[in-house]
Amino acid sequence: MKPVPCCAVVACVLFMATAAVADEKWTFEDAAVGKLPQGWSRAQTGRGEGSVWKIQHDESAPAGPNVLAQVSDAGPNPLFNLCVLDEENYGDVDITVSLKAVAGKIDQGGGPVWRYQDANNYYVCRHNPLEDNFRIYKVIDGKRTQLASADAKAPAGTWHTIKVTMRKDKIVCSINGDKLDARDDTITAAGKVGLWTKADAVTNFDDFHVQPADK
Repeated sequence: MKPVPCCAVVACVLFMATAAVADEKWTFEDAAVGKLPQGWSRAQTGRGEGSVWKIQHDESAPAGPNVLAQVSDAGPNPLFNLCVLDEENYGDVDITVSLKAVAGKIDQGGGPVWRYQDANNYYVCRHNPLEDNFRIYKVIDGKRTQLASADAKAPAGTWHTIKVTMRKDKIVCSINGDKLDARDDTITAAGKVGLWTKADAVTNFDDFHVQPADK
């Protein structure tokens, strides 16, 4: 028997690893109202009461009446509320999610997280209708650093779509088609994906789609 070239083995392993990463879409229609959906876990960056996530009913939602919502209005200003998809780790990634800011006096809105290593290390982009802006951040050792910002009119009480693509160190995010980009290589390892709000922001999320980014 001829030996298999080392490069062929490596290529096969890389292909299998890539193929194993799932293309997932969540509309939450099969999840039980009032509970956290199976396969998701809550977390938080910082201390304080908050980060309460559960399935809620919203007839205005784009993919059916069930939504995943951060429902606590008790979070203090430094608190970041997180809900993370448990199973897969993504490196280069495409994410699409719909969201509606419901309430919040300190903060409103939110967005997706990716390359999530733990509750203190990840990337996030978010919109805030109180400030009329859309921003990309990295969170490293629990400290948030802004990577890019743009003005964005995305009023509370209506649904908006955020898209994220990260390939290597290039990040491209958009809200309702308006793009914002940044470059950063602080987190290079694959990580989990999920959802984020800040402080007392009560936000509904729906139609969450994640897949490995095309090379």
